[in-house]
Amino acid sequence: MENLKIRRAVESDMEVINKLLYQVLKVHSDARPDLFKAGTKKYGDEELKAIIADDHRPIFVAEKDGTVLGYAFCVHQQYIDNNNMTDIKTLYIDDLCVDETARNAHVGRQLYEYVLNFAREQGYYNVTLNVWADNGNAVKFYEKLGLKIQKIGMEKIL
Repeated sequence: MENLKIRRAVESDMEVINKLLYQVLKVHSDARPDLFKAGTKKYGDEELKAIIADDHRPIFVAEKDGTVLGYAFCVHQQYIDNNNMTDIKTLYIDDLCVDETARNAHVGRQLYEYVLNFAREQGYYNVTLNVWADNGNAVKFYEKLGLKIQKIGMEKIL
C-alpha cells in the first residue's frame, strides 16, 4: 500500500487500537470459544495506556491519510544470567492486526518489515511470535513472510 506511514502508537490512537483488539479477539473466540470470551479485548484501557508509554513494549501503527489501519504490539525479551538460556535479545510480536477493511493490501507485510528493521537497528538477535493453529489465514500469512516454526504448543482437552 502506497503512502503508508508506520510510527509508534500514541494515546490518541487508543480508540482505533481498541477496535482492532476486538477484531483480533473475535477471530480467536470464533475459533476457540472454550478459551476466549466473545466481545472482549486483550487489554483494558489503563493497561493499554501503560503499554503505549513503555519503551520495552513498543506498539507500532500503520496509517494512511491519518487513518490507522493496523498495529504490531512488540515486547523486548532477554534472559540475562539465566541458568539454561543464552542472553540474546528477542523482539516478540505479541499481536499484529490489520483492520478487516484493509486486509490484502500489504499493510501487514509492511508492518512486519518495519518491526524487522526496528529489531535489526536495535541489535536484536531475532523476532518471534505465536500464532494459534486454528487461525489458518494468519499461519499462511506468516509462512509467506518467511517465518519458520520455532516451537509447538500442544494440548489435550479433558
